[in-house]
Amino acid sequence: MLLFFQSSITTTFSRQSSINMHLTFLNWLLAFFPVIVILVLMLGLRWGGSKAGAAAWLVTIVVAVLFFGAGPKLIAFSQVKAVLLTLDVLYIIWMALLLLHVAGEAGAVEIIGNALPKLTPDRMMQALLIGWLFVSFLQGMGGFGVPVAVTAPLLVSLGFSPLQAVLMATVGHGWAVNFGSLATSFQTLMAVTGLPGEILAPEAALLLGLASFVCGALVAYIGGGRKGLVRGLPAVLTLGILMSSVQYALVTNGLWTLGATGASMVGLMAGVGLTRLPRYRQPHDIEGASEATKELQTGPADAVSGRTLLIALSAYIVLVVLAFAINLIEPLNALLSSVKLTLQFPELSTAYGWVTPAGPGRKISLFDHPGAILLYSSLIAYVIYARAGCYRPGAPRRIVAKVAKGAVNSSLGIAAMVGMATLMSHAEMTDILARGLSQSFGSTAYPAAAPFIGALGAFITGSNNNSNVLFAVLQMRTAELLGLSVTLILAAQTAGGSLGSVVAPAKVIVGCSTVGLGDEEGRVMRPILAYGLIPVVVTAIVMLVLSLMRL
Repeated sequence: MLLFFQSSITTTFSRQSSINMHLTFLNWLLAFFPVIVILVLMLGLRWGGSKAGAAAWLVTIVVAVLFFGAGPKLIAFSQVKAVLLTLDVLYIIWMALLLLHVAGEAGAVEIIGNALPKLTPDRMMQALLIGWLFVSFLQGMGGFGVPVAVTAPLLVSLGFSPLQAVLMATVGHGWAVNFGSLATSFQTLMAVTGLPGEILAPEAALLLGLASFVCGALVAYIGGGRKGLVRGLPAVLTLGILMSSVQYALVTNGLWTLGATGASMVGLMAGVGLTRLPRYRQPHDIEGASEATKELQTGPADAVSGRTLLIALSAYIVLVVLAFAINLIEPLNALLSSVKLTLQFPELSTAYGWVTPAGPGRKISLFDHPGAILLYSSLIAYVIYARAGCYRPGAPRRIVAKVAKGAVNSSLGIAAMVGMATLMSHAEMTDILARGLSQSFGSTAYPAAAPFIGALGAFITGSNNNSNVLFAVLQMRTAELLGLSVTLILAAQTAGGSLGSVVAPAKVIVGCSTVGLGDEEGRVMRPILAYGLIPVVVTAIVMLVLSLMRL
């Protein structure tokens, strides 16, 4: 950054009009100020995303008006655009939570989670089944902090320490966040950049596929130490190759909504198959474990009947079938995609001449949207579970209450941050930040920095989705200025955000609260950061190699 500070004071850049703005450190700092506000409020004062986002949004309006020439018309139309983007994202989030709680209220998640450890007495293999495969499957289906909250107690019940349980559940699913929750984060990446998924998906899937190996290896090490890692390496390599290949095949064929879900489902099935190998059939004792725990570890694999397990899985089977059908059956897809919500926006400009061209806002396809697919799946799954007698009286009311409780705060935070990011883009603030970063790092070093920027955004906000809102346009603009591959830099952004989101304080607090570490989050954060940064570092190294290969 020092080079930028020294050289930028006298540098002038051409703009979209005849009026030029000098890129000075003061201008750059003013443009960065809303992000600083979020950093201070969320990391320093421990504010939640909704409150910090609202404060940063207000700060952005003030800064844009006073220093970047934003007028009432620009602010008003930019926020209407932001509303469209927000609705596009929240449609998925609310419906994903609905499906999750429809299944959870029926006991489906608990049934699946309890059935898996009975397949093998091998401690390390149990760690992989629960702390890598099952937690990734839950992320694919819903996410939003639920994977850690569900799997960490299961791992403790198997005899792992609370710290081990939180570490494994947290680190294990980082690779599945971007294409999880029916690709909420990826949908946001497409929405804020205006680029189609067909060109964004391949490189994102490549980076996250490589990260899946690292996540699996870390879980094997945390669960079984060095010996466990060595014993588990064949399983990690086999399952990593399988899951990364399936995810890549799905997302590069337009099925990014099923990327993590399909990959983790295949990984779970393959993991169950690997438990039949002699290498992973050896029993072991856990020092200090109760008899109930040992029985759970070594109990018969058929303790849960096949019919019960099939009913438990029915919500997810329905989701996969509907997603494939709606995406691949052309007449059905054409019918459902015929109704779209969008608005046309006029050309907008600041007092200093920064122009945003006229054009349509985000198009929301109401009936073949990922959120609609989740809604259809939820309704069908509810009927199946109800007919099977899985619900207690009052289930609909409890499901709705849980959805509202989980979605309201995150929705407010997303709305505020989308509004902030959209205004920053329209007021030239994002472009100024990008020009400063392009001078600071240069074309050689920036690809390695891109995943860390994505991870920082996710760490601050607790969400890969919010990281993409904050930094995707910034990363895209920086890549353009440096002459780098835009799709590769955006892949690094969303991969870094995916891996960084799982170690965000908000999610760590959720995990700790479920295993009796509610007052010890500070002690847990250090090892979580140490392990959680390893996949980000590996991604940065891969980015550097890929960018050098393209020069």
